[in-house]
Amino acid sequence: MIDSIIGYFESIDPILGALYASLFTWIVTALGASLVFLVKGMNRAFFDGMLGFTGGVMVAASFWSLLAPGIAMSPGEGFVKVIPAATGFAMGAFFIFGLDKILPHLHINFKESEKEGVKSPWHRTTLLVLAIALHNIPEGLAVGVLFGGVAAGIPEATIGGAIALAIGIGIQNFPEGLAVSMPLRRQGVSKFKSFWYGQLSAIVEPIAAVIGAVAVTFFIPILPYALAFAAGAMIFVVVEEVIPETQRDKFTDVATLGFIGGFIVMMTLDVALG
Repeated sequence: MIDSIIGYFESIDPILGALYASLFTWIVTALGASLVFLVKGMNRAFFDGMLGFTGGVMVAASFWSLLAPGIAMSPGEGFVKVIPAATGFAMGAFFIFGLDKILPHLHINFKESEKEGVKSPWHRTTLLVLAIALHNIPEGLAVGVLFGGVAAGIPEATIGGAIALAIGIGIQNFPEGLAVSMPLRRQGVSKFKSFWYGQLSAIVEPIAAVIGAVAVTFFIPILPYALAFAAGAMIFVVVEEVIPETQRDKFTDVATLGFIGGFIVMMTLDVALG
């Protein structure tokens, strides 16, 4: 089945492939959010474990899918060879840092007084959605940049690797959809609205993916920088937001094991398919 999927993506335009792959990650988020119609609550240990899993997938993807191929395709030797990756990585981290300081948002399980970004009268629901959307921007960029590298004919950027990244991100998006919809439901929001806001948090991924793919296609020399940019953005999100959210209760060990599991899954997918 995987071979058929790879064959299909090899037969279509890579930018269209980036759109399809990122739509898949959005659909998986919607599936996770749809559980609000079936379950009444969410076990905190399960939630922390899934958040840890998300962090593990993002860290593994940052190296195996983005930094390693970015360094491999960079010209030069020694310190010169790593300059594009180091520069792009820093730029990606500072990009999300800037958004984090500007965009009003509130992380799951955080109190109203702990909302971040500029002061805003926006409702808690909107702030929760924006917090998860902030997670998803670098994920969409990562998928798009890899497909853009395929379009540019770069040997280090493969359809298999891009599909592996999309699958890994899709897997960890499932609990993210539930992580938005379930708290909203507990606050008295209707099941449909809870689902709607849960899936809406991932709509930025197809947008970011297409932007990333198109940018790399038209400006091939930026690909090593773009891959590292997406990696830096994802690592910033993991360290600044995902991991702290897993450390606010007594299930830190569960979250840590979830992280290890997510890392192994993403590493395996990338090595096996890439």
